[in-house]
Amino acid sequence: MDFRRRIIITGGAGFIGSHVVRLFVNKYPDYQIINLDKLTYAGNLANLKDIESAPNYVFEKADICDFDKMLELFRKYNVDGIIHLAAESHVDRSIKDPFTFAQTNVMGTLSLLQAAKLYWESLPEKYEGKRFYHISTDEVYGALEMTHPEGVEAPFTTVASTGKNHCAYGEEFFVETTKYNPHSPYSASKASSDHFVRAFHDTYGMPTIVTNCSNNYGPYQFPEKLIPLFINNIRHRKPLPVYGKGENVRDWLYVVDHARAIDTIFHNGKVAETYNIGGFNEWKNIDIIKVVINTVDRLLGRKEGEDLDLITYVTDRLGHDARYAIDSRKLQAELGWEPSLQFEEGIEKTVRWYLDNEEWLENVTSGDYQKYYDNMYKGR
Repeated sequence: MDFRRRIIITGGAGFIGSHVVRLFVNKYPDYQIINLDKLTYAGNLANLKDIESAPNYVFEKADICDFDKMLELFRKYNVDGIIHLAAESHVDRSIKDPFTFAQTNVMGTLSLLQAAKLYWESLPEKYEGKRFYHISTDEVYGALEMTHPEGVEAPFTTVASTGKNHCAYGEEFFVETTKYNPHSPYSASKASSDHFVRAFHDTYGMPTIVTNCSNNYGPYQFPEKLIPLFINNIRHRKPLPVYGKGENVRDWLYVVDHARAIDTIFHNGKVAETYNIGGFNEWKNIDIIKVVINTVDRLLGRKEGEDLDLITYVTDRLGHDARYAIDSRKLQAELGWEPSLQFEEGIEKTVRWYLDNEEWLENVTSGDYQKYYDNMYKGR
């Protein structure tokens, strides 16, 4: 089949990546989508069973740090675009093992950049029609001050429509020009990779784009992250470990909305630009946990709030940033994207998905999914 575009999506078997792969495979039948994933603990091809037989989809098991393999794949598929999501992303793991994060997030990104550079520069048209899109995080910006405007007791969701640059927990947002100030090994590794991407544009003219997104939630998220972990623990009535007093604030975005933003930016974003992606949807951790508890209890037929006593306060994480908040008005104004779901609607859909997909959750928490795919791709 003669495809109009050939796009590598790295980390395509992961949480956000699988949603992006599914969107592109279904929306663009004339694109060949190459899902490139190492299948570490967070990569699960069961996330993509519904599209694994699509004629425009192919999976390649490989490590982005393997430069020779990356160059081989660019040549094999005549790649003209890359959406780079593959990364080690769990802050707690980065605190225990910073070397792995530096290797994957920094050197892996550099490997992809150099492979793209060498392949595209070998073509007669060089960089024309090419795009290297790098997905980053809001954590590279550091932390914002926590303030509490008078009379405001809870997050509100009218910021996007009013255009006012304030919210329930502070008067400042991260904007695209906010100075980088990473505080964890994870965010430091992502900040470094962002700098390499921009340097390849400035030095070689590579057509790059960087986006920084707030916390994602939704189906297929690995259950070490807060929302799926707590849904599963509530289901089994296990303790819900909350760092410190649960006062840390995060901006939350439904993962399908992030995938929509990536689609919009890949096709319409300006080269060398940065776009922030966020939901104008700030919640304290303790408040979001209570919403999850109430939703799970109600959907399981329990008394709403019955499992609030599962909350267990534990020693705070090292270097735990107080507040993140993204200002995505540039993306809204220039490219017309905005989130489609408010948190209450998104969390309802998310909880229902995890409760309806117990087999997926059990396979992930037990590790059975990894054994299956390890055997399938052994020696490849």
